[in-house]
Amino acid sequence: MNSNIQMLDVVVLTNDLPDLDLRRGQVGTVVEILAPNVFEVEFSDNDGCTYASLALRAEQLIVLYDRPAGLGSSRESLPDPPFRNRTCDFHRIRLLGTRPLS
Repeated sequence: MNSNIQMLDVVVLTNDLPDLDLRRGQVGTVVEILAPNVFEVEFSDNDGCTYASLALRAEQLIVLYDRPAGLGSSRESLPDPPFRNRTCDFHRIRLLGTRPLS
């Protein structure tokens, strides 16, 4: 059971919900804590449009983390490494032809 789920956590669905056209592996965001171990999860497309919002139990979800465990959880406010902004600026210049933000 995943009882450490918090508001705005990015989660993945662990089982198919065919009646709702949701499949195992789809990614959503916790938008409400409804009860102990029950969460309202919103599923959105790449444009940010919600296509499903429903109550799910903790055992139906896995929290996704975007940092290695040694750096702390994604919930902690850690500064980005110094190279990160330069890397993003490099891709922005290469792909969009724009200048880095100062």
